[in-house]
Amino acid sequence: MNVVLIGYRCAGKTVVGTVIAEQMGWDLVDTDAMIEMSVNRPIEAIINDKGWNYFRWIEKGIIEKISGQDKQVISTGGGVVLDEDNVRRLRKNGWIVWLKADAETVRKRMAHDQGKGNMRPSLTGTDPIYEIEEILKTRTPLYEKACDFMVDTSVNSIRGIADIIMEQFSRVKVR
Repeated sequence: MNVVLIGYRCAGKTVVGTVIAEQMGWDLVDTDAMIEMSVNRPIEAIINDKGWNYFRWIEKGIIEKISGQDKQVISTGGGVVLDEDNVRRLRKNGWIVWLKADAETVRKRMAHDQGKGNMRPSLTGTDPIYEIEEILKTRTPLYEKACDFMVDTSVNSIRGIADIIMEQFSRVKVR
């Protein structure tokens, strides 16, 4: 069984996943990092050169590869839920947790990341800071449908979120 973290950009999937993986003694698998390693390029460059369809194709292959493994905390890209095959594969051997953050929290975190030089490619062709509400409106029902459990990351600390997830996971029966 794996713990799978889904949610929009800057919801905290990687930072929370790191804490959970350390506490559980499991590997953290960050699908965006795996995509970058697979083509030896940052995501922004992949999108600029090859587009979102190419990125999603690589992502799907990575999800197929890692979803059959066990005892991992999987931090997914925000759009992983756009492909039903991805969700089906992740669910087969995973307990899916939606890390939900409100638009204002995402905006603040993204602006902070941009200030540190971590740019995220646009999903709609507009500034990533200004497309948040539009994308959340589209993806929220997909996150809701895919998840087994939801934690609001707008109001909890990283450690608090990790503790909530691990406590709830301890109650989950292996499928």
